[in-house]
Amino acid sequence: MKKNLIYIILIAIIGVIAFVPGVKDFLRDQFFPIATIENAVTVDRADYDIELQGINVPSTNLKNFKDKPVFLNFWGTWCPPCRKEWPTIQKLYDTRKGNVDFVLIAMNDEEAAVRKFLQDNKYTVPVYIAQSPISEKLLPKAFPTTFLLDKNGRILIKEDAYRDWNTESVHQFIDNIIK
Repeated sequence: MKKNLIYIILIAIIGVIAFVPGVKDFLRDQFFPIATIENAVTVDRADYDIELQGINVPSTNLKNFKDKPVFLNFWGTWCPPCRKEWPTIQKLYDTRKGNVDFVLIAMNDEEAAVRKFLQDNKYTVPVYIAQSPISEKLLPKAFPTTFLLDKNGRILIKEDAYRDWNTESVHQFIDNIIK
């Protein structure tokens, strides 16, 4: 009898974690560190050499963001999870743009579609289209893929799925890396 009760409670807990929106993300943020900095992969200077055509900002090269913290996101207007996370990225950008450089790279997209998406939604986060090959270290395998790089080029966060970027834990993490 006690054994069955324990199993029922465990199944209920797993059900809540799996099916109640936000619980899994909350528990992950509370119990697991966002990144293990000691084991972080470092992006080399050569990996930063990506020519970027600016969509709502001037064109540049990613290497101009070397030695600065960077929020680097690969996305597409055709990608539903990418579109879903955009409002949270915009809110993070509005509050942290003075502390972190934001580089969002539209992948497999037409410039006109990207411009229309930004204009229709009144998004102001800097968006680019890559004009040169992207290093294997950064090339996304899924969309969206987001990296948070510190000023030394260490990948502190790599998220290759939708994430709410406007959470207290993300804000605190950014505040800690800019110190």
